[in-house]
Amino acid sequence: MTASNPVLPGCHPDPSVCRVGEWYYLVTSTFEYLPGLPVMRSRDLLRWQTIGHVIDRPGMLEFDGIRSSGGLYAPTIRHGLGRFWVVCTLVDRDDPSRGGNFVVTAEQPQGPWSDPVMLDVDGIDPSLAFDEDGRVWMHGTRLAADPAWHDQTEVWVREYSPAQRALVGDEHVIWRGAVHGAVWAEGPHLYRIDGEWHLVAAEGGTEFHHAVSVARADAVTGPYRGNRANPVFTHRHLGRSADVIGAGHADLVQAPDGSWQALMLAMRAADGHHYPLGRETFLCPVGWEDGWPVFAPGEGRLPREIAAPWATEAAPARSWQPDDRVAGLVAPHDPRWTALRARPAEVARVDGAVWRMPVRAATLRDATVVAFLGIRQQHADVDVRCVLEVTGLADGESGALVVRQSEHDHAAAVVTRTAAGMTLTVVHVRGGEEHLLASHALPDLPQVELRLRGRGHDLAFVHDDLALGAVDARQLDASSTGGFLGLWIGVHATSAGRAPRGELAIAAFEYAPADAAG
Repeated sequence: MTASNPVLPGCHPDPSVCRVGEWYYLVTSTFEYLPGLPVMRSRDLLRWQTIGHVIDRPGMLEFDGIRSSGGLYAPTIRHGLGRFWVVCTLVDRDDPSRGGNFVVTAEQPQGPWSDPVMLDVDGIDPSLAFDEDGRVWMHGTRLAADPAWHDQTEVWVREYSPAQRALVGDEHVIWRGAVHGAVWAEGPHLYRIDGEWHLVAAEGGTEFHHAVSVARADAVTGPYRGNRANPVFTHRHLGRSADVIGAGHADLVQAPDGSWQALMLAMRAADGHHYPLGRETFLCPVGWEDGWPVFAPGEGRLPREIAAPWATEAAPARSWQPDDRVAGLVAPHDPRWTALRARPAEVARVDGAVWRMPVRAATLRDATVVAFLGIRQQHADVDVRCVLEVTGLADGESGALVVRQSEHDHAAAVVTRTAAGMTLTVVHVRGGEEHLLASHALPDLPQVELRLRGRGHDLAFVHDDLALGAVDARQLDASSTGGFLGLWIGVHATSAGRAPRGELAIAAFEYAPADAAG
């Protein structure tokens, strides 16, 4: 059978995977969205089910004030010493002192996960490996202490003591990149394979020039010898005519039959530049030649269709995270729901099939907890239908259907209650400046239906049969705005700085890919 790439469409960057028995377990970055770090499982690497989240309760980490594209970066999941481990970085670019690398553990992958233990080391992208003696070796990336070029990084490795819950012993710098001048050697993972230690790392920056390099050593602490073929995998040589760019940040996993696969991020970019859906998770076959991993043997690029003879059942044509769910209603208990800097249950409550969201004073421009619930946009061609119950809004309060990139870049169809009645406006906040695209008076109805019609880069807001206005998704994506996120579609309620009094209810929220290709 075959399945389509990406296996996790939408913003699922920095995938990390491990196998325990017949199950594969995966985590990806979630930045400022919570619950954080979804834990997914699969038997075939194609169809993934969300079974829990690593950061899923108040007090584990503090997110208030963290701007868009900060938060949780590049987790790694592993199993060893009888438990599951996740290491990750909390990033606050405005206050680095509040963030850092941390480790959590759990007896079961669905949790509960321990409170984070902070690691006394700078940088990002931590990972860990276990040797034959049961010792734990942490490793990660940071800016080089004495760089030979701008944004040169170095990969460190050091032993971690589970008993002391701390890094111990000497630190070793084992890698500074394979290509002279290539920035950001990052996302390192170490594996003990056939008596040698293998290092797989990204470099070139997590955009068009992204690449995978490999090295190996006799000892975990090095010295490491780079492959003469480095970088061993990239799409940058394909140029801008390629519809998938930025392949890199790979993690290897071995199947029960001894074969190998890699999960990595890449971006679908129809025009070679813009990727509104963000960095997605792709599956890549891996072979071994002369003791080195070979990615996509004989092809040298991520396959559009994955030959998966190991899969026992055919994956649906419209396979999409978290578990091949059918298009349509996104119920309140659906694991796709996320909130900004808080868990969904902290900003809204479930009332049967309805979300009831108390209005907050904060707006989408504020880097704080706001009244927002949303899901990833996972398909370029998509239809979203949202029914908002607006009777609970007080004067001056509004509810909106939103397409969000960041505080500075988002678009929304906004229903506002005023003393003169209800108004419906469409706004595009671009680079922090608000542009009014449309304004209409509405009758004072208990519910308002809003729709978003996505076709390629065109995102059009619709009410009844009235086209309200459209935005170009290329103006919202990370290549235009900066940052690391794909687009989210959701609902927002605000009193725009005034003391909030009301409530907005999401009576229905439907997400439907417009065609089988997604």
